Amino acid sequence: MKATLAPPSSLISLPRHKVSSLRSPSLLLQSQRRSSALMTTTASRGSVAVTAAATSSAEALREGIAEFYNETSGLWEEIWGDHMHHGFYDPDSSVQLSDSGHREAQIRMIEESLRFAGVTEEEKKIKRVVDVGCGIGGSSRYIASKFGAECIGITLSPVQAKRANDLATAQSLSHKVSFQVADALDQPFEDGISDLVWSMESGEHMPDKAKFVKELVRVTAPGGRIIIVTWCHRNLSQGEESLQPWEQNLLDRICKTFYLPAWCSTTDYVELLQSLSLQDIKYADWSENVAPFWPAVIRTALTWKGLVSLLRSGMKSIKGALTMPLMIEGYKKGVIKFGIITCQKPL
Repeated sequence: MKATLAPPSSLISLPRHKVSSLRSPSLLLQSQRRSSALMTTTASRGSVAVTAAATSSAEALREGIAEFYNETSGLWEEIWGDHMHHGFYDPDSSVQLSDSGHREAQIRMIEESLRFAGVTEEEKKIKRVVDVGCGIGGSSRYIASKFGAECIGITLSPVQAKRANDLATAQSLSHKVSFQVADALDQPFEDGISDLVWSMESGEHMPDKAKFVKELVRVTAPGGRIIIVTWCHRNLSQGEESLQPWEQNLLDRICKTFYLPAWCSTTDYVELLQSLSLQDIKYADWSENVAPFWPAVIRTALTWKGLVSLLRSGMKSIKGALTMPLMIEGYKKGVIKFGIITCQKPL
């Protein structure tokens, strides 16, 4: 594993309120406004039923996400360890790296994300971190050890929360980190409690991206930093209203397995942050840097240990394994993008 930084394939740093290079207004925000208008016009003829249906759908999604990770987290930990996210590789890296090499790449993903956001080991302001979509707590424990910060993680999965707390105790970090079951769209925290709000590959599960971002901003302290690392679809070209049908079909097939709502682009995230007057907004496309990850996961799943563990884990894990080639296809065809978006909350 090389220690040098491979330049991200795309890097954009945006001054506050600069929108000339973006689709404006955002299609995501347009969609939300259209949805709001539709709800208004139907108020006299059944909006309660519409609201109830939306609520039911959101609850079903939350339950599906929780059940998926309840079932699959043990398998992932057994094969890949406690970091439930992509690794960061040099673009010419081989999938034939050792297991330890891939785990080092997952640690490197954390380090590169912090570096990109300007959060260094010398940073003395990081006293408390909120880890949104914490998995089994790998990132929280790493960051707590690195900065000596207090980390609070939330997940929809009771199995993940328990395992995360057990690992914290086993690693003598329970005085620094804790984990609980909570909804990222309705976080159980006071305003402005966190110097760093960290979301490592959880944004793709959020059915309401605007509410997700607003919650991240709400719990961030003035002057604090937000880091979102997430799966996105490609940015739409000028004049495009939507993805092409074949592209949307590919994403829909992935959504069914991984319990994902509608995808958005990094541009959509940037525009949401701009609408909330966040500062120092930056984003990058790290798709090339994560390209070796899914082939490596498939290779691991095809080992004897992987196959036995997969069959023992359950049907959701098996369906997840069968969907992995679609992730590879999405990256190769440029439909799926791996994005990092970061910003600072004004003082």
